[in-house]
Amino acid sequence: MAIWLTKESKVIVQGMTGSEGSKHTRRMLAAGTNVVGGVNPRKAGTTVDFDGTELPVFASVADAMRETGADVTVIFVPPQFTKGAVVEAIDAQIPLAVVITEGVPVHDTASFWAYNVAKGEQTRIIGPNCPGIASPGASNAGIIPADITGSGRIGLVSKSGTLTYQMMYELRDIGFSTCVGIGGDPIIGTTHIDALAAFEADPETDAIVMIGEIGGDAEERAADFIKDNVTKPVVGYIAGFTAPPGKTMGHAGAIISGSAGTAEAKQQALEAVGVKVGKTPTETAKLMRELMSGR
Repeated sequence: MAIWLTKESKVIVQGMTGSEGSKHTRRMLAAGTNVVGGVNPRKAGTTVDFDGTELPVFASVADAMRETGADVTVIFVPPQFTKGAVVEAIDAQIPLAVVITEGVPVHDTASFWAYNVAKGEQTRIIGPNCPGIASPGASNAGIIPADITGSGRIGLVSKSGTLTYQMMYELRDIGFSTCVGIGGDPIIGTTHIDALAAFEADPETDAIVMIGEIGGDAEERAADFIKDNVTKPVVGYIAGFTAPPGKTMGHAGAIISGSAGTAEAKQQALEAVGVKVGKTPTETAKLMRELMSGR
């Protein structure tokens, strides 16, 4: 069992013929993902060979869905074209759109998210500026390495790409149902809360790791949600305990306002609702290992 991405998912890649798109299409195929085609209006009607696997290129997401039954798109297009690519996916009502692109203008993200809401949120958007989603042993949509962990019963949701990979590796002997990298931009589609709700409803997920970082109030809002809605054990990690005050760090969302948004404030909010928070990724993995050993 997994959330949002399963072995049956049929994946297309917007930007499959570009350098990043083609590189990661090859990696997704190697991971066992059922990639069924790509989208590039200028190369529609052609095919691309990926080590013996010929994938068709379609003019639009709608064409690709009609011809292949695709239900997931992974978007590898430059920032200036990302809004148009996401709007196209929304118009086609594809169930899941994974937006990998970094550097998308916040105004563009706000615009395509508002458009999705206006259209009834038929499309789940993950990202932008995210590593994607992986259900180990089943499917991998994005840039998450496929060989660092196996399938298991832990759910993982993370703002940070590299910390996603580290946590997957640290708990590789236990394994994961699904790992979701939601991205660290100020505006994103899928949130911690969305993933927490999905893992809570997934009978194959026994416990959840939530990775956040300084800036904003997403983790505090997630703590409120956990208090009222999550019965499964949650372990947390907040990146940025050693960040110097007053300095904007890394991800665009890592902006601190007063005490809100600090690692300490987020830790306190989570611990107040029963979430154990590690000071390092390794300590967080140890907390989860202790939880799982008793199950």
